[in-house]
Amino acid sequence: MYIKNNMKKSIKMAAMFVAATTMMVACNSGDKEGFQKTENGLYYRFDKQNPKGQQVQEGDVLVGEMTIRFDTIELFSNKGDARRIAQAIPNFEIKIGEGLMMMHVGDVATFAMDADTAAKYVNPGQMPPTYEAGKGQKIYYEVSLQDIVTSEELAEERENFESSMEQRMKSEPDDIAAFVKENHITAKPTADGLYVIVKKRGTGAKVAMGKEVSMNYTGRLLDGTIFDSSVESDARAGEIYNPQRKYEPMTYTVGKDKLIEGWEQGVMNMPEGTVLQLIIPSALAYGPRQMSNQILPYSPLVFDIEIVSVK
Repeated sequence: MYIKNNMKKSIKMAAMFVAATTMMVACNSGDKEGFQKTENGLYYRFDKQNPKGQQVQEGDVLVGEMTIRFDTIELFSNKGDARRIAQAIPNFEIKIGEGLMMMHVGDVATFAMDADTAAKYVNPGQMPPTYEAGKGQKIYYEVSLQDIVTSEELAEERENFESSMEQRMKSEPDDIAAFVKENHITAKPTADGLYVIVKKRGTGAKVAMGKEVSMNYTGRLLDGTIFDSSVESDARAGEIYNPQRKYEPMTYTVGKDKLIEGWEQGVMNMPEGTVLQLIIPSALAYGPRQMSNQILPYSPLVFDIEIVSVK
């Protein structure tokens, strides 16, 4: 549910790497034949080497395929779907970064590290039942390196992204004004820039603090892209339709379950049965945060809402 404030999907690549290397479950030590060992305790084996290829440097991001396994059981794999898989950050506890910096584009390698090390970074319940401390169990990473994004390229990407976001911030008021004009909206915004367009006013109990409310909704960007919906027919038209999802009204307690500020302001004191549309500026939504591939920083949001019940 995108409107809840506790959703945080913007994760730095370094954090992604730490998560990927510290939270994988343990596996049996297995056959070490063919493995070599660094002074820091990392086991490594190269199944294919391309010494003429570009070598990974500290801070580079690897693009390729990775499989993480427990003995012969795959725990994670993106085979056939090359993507950014890790960042080469040396860490003498989490040793995979050391192995990644041995690689060249075109290499295929397997790295193994002690499961006991991973266990230091997770809660006991996150380790698998088969994990036993001090038994020499290992985590295995099979890596096929197909490309490298250098630290310099990453810095340029960040600079371009920040410039783009600054432009989005500056253009947001004009974008909202254009949407309002195009859709012939006559309602006036609040002092905070929130538009509340009541399409049908109900006659039931009013939304108030402490009330349990149920609402149908569809959330869109200004360009019409649906990013979330409780209504199957609407969600089916968007990119996020999931046939396994059960579509039903969203129920929450006003003031207890925190939603974005624009939503809470817009529905407050509205009676049951009301149908309304909210145009929410990013300052009352997610502001500079990126919530998904669709909801970028400084994204105004449009919600079509039906207040189903107020108890």
